[in-house]
Amino acid sequence: MSRIHPSYQRQDAAAAAASTAAPRAAVYTVWKRSSMGFQGTDGFSVYDDAGSLAFRVDNYSRRRKLFSGDLLLMDGHGSPLLALTPQIISMHDQWNCYRASEEGQGKRARSQQLFSMRKCSVMQSSHEAEVHMSGCTHASSDRTGHVPAFSIEGSFKRRSCKIRNSGGEEVARITRKKAGAASLSLTLAEDVFSLEVQPNVDCAMIMAFVIVLDRICWKPYTPMICSS
Repeated sequence: MSRIHPSYQRQDAAAAAASTAAPRAAVYTVWKRSSMGFQGTDGFSVYDDAGSLAFRVDNYSRRRKLFSGDLLLMDGHGSPLLALTPQIISMHDQWNCYRASEEGQGKRARSQQLFSMRKCSVMQSSHEAEVHMSGCTHASSDRTGHVPAFSIEGSFKRRSCKIRNSGGEEVARITRKKAGAASLSLTLAEDVFSLEVQPNVDCAMIMAFVIVLDRICWKPYTPMICSS
């Protein structure tokens, strides 16, 4: 009976042990496909380590920046979190991020700008992109001395890159996704990859970085034909 109905003391001890445990990194599986089951969609479905839908970007197309409009990052229930907008005139393919909200009757609004993100110059071959928080939308570490709040190094196309803060600390990383037992693991295609975010880091903001990386590290995309 003690196994079926453990004492409160045992429950309290377990809770205390859990509260003192070191925080763990959040691990997501990113599927580069819209959660909407339409043919030709190009978006993201992001699942947490429990298999629940954590973030999504639904049904957007790769049109020219002039006509593309916002990309909307939502939580798993479809509530808007962040709006990502391309800057029309930009030498480095800059995107700006704003808070997004639901106004009612299906209308969505954007408000405070949070950051801008852009491709690094060809001279900075070790970095894919850099992020400047709000108020530094045109800042450049080369020209004005502003240090980026975040830098992305590695190769997003190969799904092998790290995101570091201004102090050089790794806050997140993108890696190829493996499936199966350790001895028989298979590396999945590039449309499915892993995203690991360190504790106390805004996961939605990091996912916004991933969305922009997908656009500025562009390669031809062939939509998957969905089965009914």
